[in-house]
Amino acid sequence: MWIWLSVLAVLIGPELAFASVQSAMQALQDQLLGTFMPLLSVLGLLFAGVAYLTGSANARSYLWAAIIGAVVGFGAQSIVELIQSIVH
Repeated sequence: MWIWLSVLAVLIGPELAFASVQSAMQALQDQLLGTFMPLLSVLGLLFAGVAYLTGSANARSYLWAAIIGAVVGFGAQSIVELIQSIVH
């Protein structure tokens, strides 16, 4: 087990030495806003659409929540850039 940990440390060590917190946070932000938010928005719209087609009693509320979530999900990058420009 110690051999695997030492090999892992040798392989990852140089990468961590050159990594900065700001670049790591920027990569995380890009991943969240560029991939996960639109994906969750589409999944929410699909769920609301299936609920509407199956005649669920709460389908309209699901649909409105999914539409609002899609607007936020697809506009998340613009919202974050707007807030960053206001702060800086």
